[in-house]
Amino acid sequence: MSAKKKLIEIAGSPFTGILVTGMAAKNQELKALLGMKNGFFAFESALRVFPAGDSSRSYSLDEWNSSDLWRNNYGKLALDLLFFAEDIFGTQFCLKDERVYSFDPETADLTLIGNNLEDWAQAILDDYNLLTGYSLAHEWQVANRELTPRERLMPKLPFVCGGEFALDNLIAIDAARSMRTRGNLANQIHTLADGAQIRFQIVD
Repeated sequence: MSAKKKLIEIAGSPFTGILVTGMAAKNQELKALLGMKNGFFAFESALRVFPAGDSSRSYSLDEWNSSDLWRNNYGKLALDLLFFAEDIFGTQFCLKDERVYSFDPETADLTLIGNNLEDWAQAILDDYNLLTGYSLAHEWQVANRELTPRERLMPKLPFVCGGEFALDNLIAIDAARSMRTRGNLANQIHTLADGAQIRFQIVD
């Protein structure tokens, strides 16, 4: 069984049954993945794959990649990337030139995950705790409440500024609002000199 099929098999129910169109249709591998299960949560919602088409349980792929939802807060840092999934902390998984990368929401740094979605799915299965944040997501929800469908966990003190991967440093926040906030942070990091002060404030 391929890694993609195994990941889909252990994931939750699809977000929508709508035919795969829009941005997803431009990438044949992503179209095939969403054709098997059109958007889903896996590992107790720690991993979200965005659906092609509207859903009450998630932002759609087209909506998530629109310029006015959160991408414009990153400016040039998010150019030429197709964001198709995210972990519990809002770290994005994206396609660039057919390859799969992780996109750090606090710094906009890209890290190569694999040459295709099969490599990405295998990486997730091999180390789902690291790549989805599953354990901390589970612990936070047991200690607090279940996350709503569009929420992610965001650090009160950014990880890049020394914030800990700990329950008391995490808050539940709408996924898009989290990205808008950290887009502002990423731009500061890229433009300020070493040692300069960074302002971190949750934005609407």
